[in-house]
Amino acid sequence: MDTLTFFGLFAVTAMLICYAMEDRSPWWILGFAVACALGSIYGFLQGAWPFGVVEAIWAVVALRRWHRVSN
Repeated sequence: MDTLTFFGLFAVTAMLICYAMEDRSPWWILGFAVACALGSIYGFLQGAWPFGVVEAIWAVVALRRWHRVSN
């Protein structure tokens, strides 16, 4: 497994864990946003720019949700 594949696996695994834990604390929503941003970076680095764009959008949505919930 090369470094880029490991990075992508880490990002997607972090997204899954944070999404599953979102009901426990707003910090998990922030973690999900960060993981989505990492997934977006992975998509662009891999050359799958549509995946990168969608993950960037999810990161923004999650950040807005975190901001709304934490206030």
